[in-house]
Amino acid sequence: MNYSRLGLAALGGMVASFAFGFLVMWLVPALIKEGHKYPALFRPKEEMMTVMPVGLVATFIAILVVTIIFAMMHQGGSGTTEGARFGVLIGIFVVCAFVLHNYVNLNIGLKLTLMQAVAYFVQWTIIGIVIGLIYKPVATR
Repeated sequence: MNYSRLGLAALGGMVASFAFGFLVMWLVPALIKEGHKYPALFRPKEEMMTVMPVGLVATFIAILVVTIIFAMMHQGGSGTTEGARFGVLIGIFVVCAFVLHNYVNLNIGLKLTLMQAVAYFVQWTIIGIVIGLIYKPVATR
């Protein structure tokens, strides 16, 4: 496993994740507006900022773990193609294990659930592509 590329790929995935997140917040304010319909579930922005470091660290760890999984299964094909395929699988996993699970457990509407599902699916697909573009296995002799 190429450890320096693991770190770079995880860092690149983190940058892509936050860039996409900011883009979604800017281009799709309806997602945030929909979330405001559930004030008992979501922290106010000011309070959210106080726990943001936890979110940053957790996001990096999640992306690092996903990068390690990618490196373990990477078979040397096109990084873009393998990264996209991997990102789609992770996106499906996140939608099923997190978004739909929250729909069942939390008192949120289907509209917010579907908006989150699309956003997370696209986000993880992009993260997978970035990981695939950056990670390169150690060359064998």
